[in-house]
Amino acid sequence: MVNVVITGGAGFLGARLARELLTSDTITRLTLADRIPPPADLAADPRVTAVTGDLVATLSSPEARERMLGGADTVFHLAAAVSGECEADFDLGLHANLRATQDLFAACRELGPADGGGEPPVVVYASSLAAFGSPDGYPPGAGVDDTTMPTPLTSYGAQKVMGEYLLADYTRRGFLRGRSLRLVTVSVRPGKPNAAASGFMSGIIREPLSGQRAACPVSPDTEVGLASPAKAVAGLLRAAETSDEEWGGLTAVNLPALTVTVREMVAALSRVAGPEAAALVDWVPDPAVARIVKSWPARVTSARATRLGLEPDPDFDSIVREYLAGIRQAA
Repeated sequence: MVNVVITGGAGFLGARLARELLTSDTITRLTLADRIPPPADLAADPRVTAVTGDLVATLSSPEARERMLGGADTVFHLAAAVSGECEADFDLGLHANLRATQDLFAACRELGPADGGGEPPVVVYASSLAAFGSPDGYPPGAGVDDTTMPTPLTSYGAQKVMGEYLLADYTRRGFLRGRSLRLVTVSVRPGKPNAAASGFMSGIIREPLSGQRAACPVSPDTEVGLASPAKAVAGLLRAAETSDEEWGGLTAVNLPALTVTVREMVAALSRVAGPEAAALVDWVPDPAVARIVKSWPARVTSARATRLGLEPDPDFDSIVREYLAGIRQAA
């Protein structure tokens, strides 16, 4: 990777991925495309170019498209409207998650072989575990593996699967070298709550650690599948760096997940930060959120990811400690 683009590059995961990429001496240009400007530390790096605005609008302008994608050999597509937003506003999801993805893949196809060489650019597409769904929920012990057919039950999940299939066809035709990575819920995310149905999986840890109360909308025994930010970034990087032969013929790979109950998450918070932190979690049922979360699998088996060297987090205690270490370092 030499000339890299990250859509959604000013967001939490995109910015973290950018910082990791910039530790490499091989990166000469890193373009961060987002609706908002990148964090100050990234903007200050001379290798970083910021392209700010709606992705569809950017790609519709030849000048802006060239500024964003010119000479790119690797593109990470992280920009998206989240699950709760897509359920509340169908048209927003179509615009942000489907049309923007279609336009980006078409623009990447125009790049042709990177740097005049013999291969088209690598496109890493951040898909989601929401590609799967069970109308009756997943019973304890049930889950998905590499052969499970996508059956999305949310607009967000459906849009992500459409993106997967489109990228698979671009790859089959030799237009791009596509890798779809189905991310699980990333916890713990810093910052303010967002509209994702899975947002509480960060909120019930993040808010109590800052002395604030947090509402949990699902029952304590609800199983969830998640990954730390470090594991999510490691998966994205591995997807970009692996050879076509290693990645295999199917473009989509499931990121391994740590399976825990929400009760176990709060218990880990208590062990790491004390019972007074755990006492700040309020159990406030929200049937709409619970229905969405219940439709997602919590158990993920991915032999393909294991062969690529990707493993789930060992336990949730380590995830809480990682988050604490990060906020202390930033203070």
